Amino acid sequence: MGKRMVPPGAVGCLLAVLAAAVGFGVWRHGAGPGLRGAFEGERDLTLLYVELPMLLFGLPALTLGTWRLTDSFLHHRAGPAARAVWSTVAAAVAVGLLAWAGLVWLNARVAPFTHPE
Repeated sequence: MGKRMVPPGAVGCLLAVLAAAVGFGVWRHGAGPGLRGAFEGERDLTLLYVELPMLLFGLPALTLGTWRLTDSFLHHRAGPAARAVWSTVAAAVAVGLLAWAGLVWLNARVAPFTHPE
């Protein structure tokens, strides 16, 4: 009997779910001040219909794109185990960088609510 490997589809689904969870966590942390309201209860509802879908669907899409591009780049250059490891590492780095970029973006968007002039 040969070795059993995890199917790539299962890894992709797991990465997508984890990236969506990270995106939602980033949105929840960063958008809080804009949704709670600032001076006289002023709220920015574009955080709900612009930034939430962008982080909830965009972060997993970019993560899966990074994972798949890395896998296809290494297709003829490395074995299946090395491809799986390096693709997953690239996806994890992409999630970290995209989460950081999302927090920076949301901090700039809610700055008027946290530091009113």
